[in-house]
Amino acid sequence: MTAIPAVLLVGLAKGGFGGPLSLLGVPLMSLFIPPVQAAGIMLPILVVMDWSGLIAYWRNFDKESLRILLPGALIGITVGYFTAAVVSDAHVRLLVGIVAVLFALNAFVGRARAREPRPHRPWVGRFWGMVSGFTSFVSHTGGPPYQIYMLPLRLDPVRLAGTSVVFFTTMNAIKLIPYAALGQFDAENLATSAVLLPLAPLATLAGVWLVKRVNAALFYRITYAAVGIIGCKLLWDGIVGILA
Repeated sequence: MTAIPAVLLVGLAKGGFGGPLSLLGVPLMSLFIPPVQAAGIMLPILVVMDWSGLIAYWRNFDKESLRILLPGALIGITVGYFTAAVVSDAHVRLLVGIVAVLFALNAFVGRARAREPRPHRPWVGRFWGMVSGFTSFVSHTGGPPYQIYMLPLRLDPVRLAGTSVVFFTTMNAIKLIPYAALGQFDAENLATSAVLLPLAPLATLAGVWLVKRVNAALFYRITYAAVGIIGCKLLWDGIVGILA
């Protein structure tokens, strides 16, 4: 039963509304099935959502951000593939959770929101792109590292959402190859993905609709809050996983 709300939340996020909410997809499904299986089920659905969002946001994205972030993301995915057997998912979630919570706290005490938009910082962007690629590969939690670089740029919400869609569409398409090599697309997982697929474009388009109708200030408050909430969830999962 958790698969349906998981897909709906991820779809809204993929449409650009509260992007970090997409992190709830795998954790929700992991309440009843192993996280690796949940990730394998979600990836084909994520790809369909990505292409739905890509059509909706075509030409509404920041080319410079993608030029900076994507090379690092490719390195992160490669590292994730070669370390998949030895890296603990709990440690990854703990790390991402710490970064996300600190980032959200910084925003809500007024420091991050009060600053003028930051210019692009290529090496900083490449670093966070690499972290995003790595965490996206191992646990579909690439959102917070990506947001850490992108939110301070203060792009228009539609442009920010479009950039997110292109970035994660590219990453998830690349991830299909190593995921298949690791055997995560068996018949059972693909059958479950197929049942859930009709919800993917509907939820994504709902997210697109919301982004275009919510004012920029509210959009950023929702996104920062989502980063903090999901960060707390990841922190908890990481701690429990390490202590178990």
